[in-house]
Amino acid sequence: MPLADADHDLVVDELGREPTRAEEHLFENLWSEHCAYRSSRMLLSAFDSEGEHVEIGPGDDAAVVRVPGTDTLLTFGIESHNHPSYVDPYDGAATGIGGIVRDTLSMGAYPIALADSLYFGPFDREHSRYLLDGVVEGIADYGNAIGVPTVAGSVAFEDGHVGNPLVNVACVGKTTPDRLVTAEAQEAGNRLVLLGNATGRDGLGGASFASEDLDEDAETEDRPAVQVGDPYSEKLLIECNEALVDEGLIESARDLGAAGLGGASSELVAKGGFGADIDLGAIHTREPGMNATEILLAESQERMCYEVAPENVERVKAIAERFDLGCSDIGEITEGN
Repeated sequence: MPLADADHDLVVDELGREPTRAEEHLFENLWSEHCAYRSSRMLLSAFDSEGEHVEIGPGDDAAVVRVPGTDTLLTFGIESHNHPSYVDPYDGAATGIGGIVRDTLSMGAYPIALADSLYFGPFDREHSRYLLDGVVEGIADYGNAIGVPTVAGSVAFEDGHVGNPLVNVACVGKTTPDRLVTAEAQEAGNRLVLLGNATGRDGLGGASFASEDLDEDAETEDRPAVQVGDPYSEKLLIECNEALVDEGLIESARDLGAAGLGGASSELVAKGGFGADIDLGAIHTREPGMNATEILLAESQERMCYEVAPENVERVKAIAERFDLGCSDIGEITEGN
């Protein structure tokens, strides 16, 4: 789904030149409905998001609420994986769980519970039952493999969801104020570290795909846009993240989901008012011959982007190695946009 003409003109005005192929695809994904909520942001803003015990509201990877009278913080995150679950119900739902769990890790929290809310077409339709079976199995298998229980859920069958199922997944995490991490870059000169599974070509254009209308050929034509999960690597990532938080090595964090590294890195540094220089050639990949656009936007799962002080990079690499996870020092946070 190429950039709309108005969006393309805005990019040219901001850059003072035509965007490169990688830049154009990056903006296409970042400005998609899935990432930017362009049509729903005003509606979402109508919900209450402030309260006596709310520590962090909208804008981070998860909301944070303090348990009254304690120093315990609970994180709450929710996301949809609708289109991927229509194309591939098992992997679509499973990677939805993986993504919302990593949102929890981004806050310095440990995941303790999962929930889901599912909507399909009428139950008497064979395809609705096919989607239901695959989605439920994907959620259950991924959660079981990482050791996080699914404690609540709901399911509904309605005519309006024929060809447009809704797969909403949520994760609750637990942390304390001294361990809390946010997705806001802290200081120019700090390093960006990519940790987790190697980057492949899976999920390319997933954010853009998730914002399009589905058609009758989606189950075959859009399969490459659906990510493939690896819950056993996710479990290692959960424990590695906990070890990094234990030692205070994370300055800020963002998980890699929609728009891949391009999305995670740009959101993290922009939130802090910074920019970044990133060496795509430094990233650990699992497929030969990947070009810049593929490396930047691949939505390979089980990956995190961390801001790390320069003096702590080697320690982060050592901890990643202990958990048999890849780790690459990929760039620097810079002053300015």
